[in-house]
Amino acid sequence: MRQALALARRAGGEGEVPVGCVIVRDGVVVGRGYNSREREQNALAHAELTAVAEACKAVGFWRLPDCAMYVTLEPCPMCAGAVINARVGELIYGASDPKAGACGSVIDLFAHPFNHKPLVTGGVLAEESSELLTGFFQKLREGKNDRDA
Repeated sequence: MRQALALARRAGGEGEVPVGCVIVRDGVVVGRGYNSREREQNALAHAELTAVAEACKAVGFWRLPDCAMYVTLEPCPMCAGAVINARVGELIYGASDPKAGACGSVIDLFAHPFNHKPLVTGGVLAEESSELLTGFFQKLREGKNDRDA
């Protein structure tokens, strides 16, 4: 999760919503990602999707059942859907997302009868994850971001 937090800080430093994600297989990071929607002008450029794409390429297969995803923010429905479709074995997230969280905050996508259900653990380093987001949005409201500092 600490590596995911470092990626989230990088995203924030680039003016992106600070969310970071790493995917681990057998103790080795096989996928990394952080939000890059603004830079790429792409609604799909979420940390989780970038990390899943990199992990699939690294392991040479689209299924990731023996992998764990660590992400600093509870996944949205799109990213939770990617976890299901990639068959990620375990999902560990930091802060809950009361506006778009799909692991129980708004909806629990994994409670529905899809063909895959990962093991889910929330709240890991939640305070650090939440502080990154709170600080980012506070600066945004003030008309600043980390690039201006």
